[in-house]
Amino acid sequence: MTTPDGDTHSKAIGYTLWIFGFTGSHRFYYGKPVTGTIYFFTLGLLLIGWIVDLFLIPSMDRKADLRFRTGIYDYNVAWVLLTFLGVFGIHRFYMGKWFTGILYLLTGGLFLIGYIYDLWTLNDQVNILNGQQ
Repeated sequence: MTTPDGDTHSKAIGYTLWIFGFTGSHRFYYGKPVTGTIYFFTLGLLLIGWIVDLFLIPSMDRKADLRFRTGIYDYNVAWVLLTFLGVFGIHRFYMGKWFTGILYLLTGGLFLIGYIYDLWTLNDQVNILNGQQ
């Protein structure tokens, strides 16, 4: 499910994750794991950064579209699977990583540590897989 115009990320998903943005989820989605982690521990910079990000999402979306490459693996599908089923490793099965998918399934996302790792690295994982195609 790729688009010819290089659109790797969706503003609709970005704004949906922004609703939970005090957890940093939209920042992780757009490939900003450091600020995503800061938002997580500070409740979106005491909600002030969260509100400011309402206006920054279009810019974050454009930068993500330029930074990451399209391919057979869709970032949006991978992120939805990670967000809602990540502890079961479903996003890893989607990316063809069967061994770690089974490992996540049996261990609750490697006791949540693997899940957190994937929050930090999912965009890069998908980007590498798309580059191999």
